Amino acid sequence: MLRAMLRGPRVAVAIAVLAAGTVLLHSANPVERVPLRRPLREFPMVLDQWQGTDFPFEARLVRAAGVDDYLNRRYTNRAGHSLELYIGYYQSQRTAQGIHSPKNCLPGAGWEPIRSSQLSIPTGSGRTATVNEYIVAKGRERDLVVYWFQSRGRSEASEYRTKLWLVKDAVIRHRTDGALVRVWAPLSGSEERVQARAQEFIQVLFSHLNEFVPD
Repeated sequence: MLRAMLRGPRVAVAIAVLAAGTVLLHSANPVERVPLRRPLREFPMVLDQWQGTDFPFEARLVRAAGVDDYLNRRYTNRAGHSLELYIGYYQSQRTAQGIHSPKNCLPGAGWEPIRSSQLSIPTGSGRTATVNEYIVAKGRERDLVVYWFQSRGRSEASEYRTKLWLVKDAVIRHRTDGALVRVWAPLSGSEERVQARAQEFIQVLFSHLNEFVPD
């Protein structure tokens, strides 16, 4: 009984978001295509102690994702620890092509979520951003995945809030641009140390993100 009561509000929110999204997709209001401030290939190859190496996707995968620009790069520090950074940017999400949440894509790729939580990470100037943290497993492999939605000056962990802002900004600002930012790290050794390294990397990442993703 309690479980059904708890599910009720979530279902109502989901229906409201889907209904609003349908209105957005069929609205006659013009929505601008907003380019990046700078192309993602210019994202710093060196972030503090981290040195990057690009790993571009095949063209068919880029087309399937529907991104207007993306970055897929592995960063390695002086101690040999590595993590992967993915940024996928959409100039407009007016059509069915839009950001695909890792929460839905990871199980489809064979990754089983083991644990999930949200973290608050300092981003500078006294501000913090809330991000999603997942521990995922495939066979014997266990990895840490941190992601959030960077859209029109906001850093959001919640898919529902992101979609609600999408609808509001489409109506008021005529904008639906946005990005998915994901950091992926293998859980080798201490889980706490991997989490600490990922959070330190993300803090450095935030200091450059607004140079590329428009507010």
